[in-house]
Amino acid sequence: MSKARQALRVAGRAAAITGAIGVVGIGYASVVERNWFRLRRYEIPLLPPGSPRLRVLHLSDAHLTPGRRMLIDWIRGLDRHDPDLVINTGDSLAHPEAVGPFIDALGPLLDRPGAFVYGSNDLFSPQLKNPARYLWRSSKSDYRRRTVPDLPWQDLGAAMSASGWLDLNNRKGHVKAGDLDVALAGIHDSHIKLDRYDEIAGPADPAADLRLGVMHSPEPANLDRFTDDGYQLLLAGHTHGGQLCLPLYGTLVTNCGIDRRRAWGLSRNRTAWLHVSGGLGTSPYAPVRFCCRPEATLLDLTAREPRG
Repeated sequence: MSKARQALRVAGRAAAITGAIGVVGIGYASVVERNWFRLRRYEIPLLPPGSPRLRVLHLSDAHLTPGRRMLIDWIRGLDRHDPDLVINTGDSLAHPEAVGPFIDALGPLLDRPGAFVYGSNDLFSPQLKNPARYLWRSSKSDYRRRTVPDLPWQDLGAAMSASGWLDLNNRKGHVKAGDLDVALAGIHDSHIKLDRYDEIAGPADPAADLRLGVMHSPEPANLDRFTDDGYQLLLAGHTHGGQLCLPLYGTLVTNCGIDRRRAWGLSRNRTAWLHVSGGLGTSPYAPVRFCCRPEATLLDLTAREPRG
């Protein structure tokens, strides 16, 4: 056998092995990890000394289509963890017929105190596009020519509001969660330029036991305004934790202004705590996750130690 032919055979084998690894990787990312839901837990010493524990369930980015029965059933099962307050930071929908299934997924959670904001994908349906574009630019530009929502976001909001959940899209409010008074403020999605922080600006209620700031996309400018106004815990979603991550490197892109280090999980924004959910779903046109399992989070808020 000539050296040239032998080299071609070796190259062919290498290409076949690489292709097989790629197929296995895509299969894992789309079938296994995408449906390998987890409940992340954090404990934060945030409440006034002597306060009882307050358990906050943070949901985000379900991107639900009607056929995702495993995801629907998993979300329904979160009620068994007995949260005192449920916060949904948006992108719940990915299909015109998904409102009913999403409300079914929330199920008994709707009987608990809750609040919500919208994400861009609650208003605008997903479109087929090259997902690799997120490596070099944000998806904000995708909405420049899309001005008329084509998803039933109003029906979604009405269903959650009818159960008593607070609509925090550029609004403030209070809820009683457990034995505590919680002051909340939220903004609509900055990703589609519907955030209006000026409408909620001003100091958070100092008499509240807890002050929460809620948004979909964790843009640093808004994070800083919530922090400056005295909100102690900021909740956001949108990033999917990067959705495709690399071992030992982590998140590749955040699809917004926040840095990679804070793309998911618990961190600080100066004096405030920040939790960015890695989210539960994906676009139906990019149904993969890699090294970034879909998740919801239980935040156990405990009493601070008395000073001095």
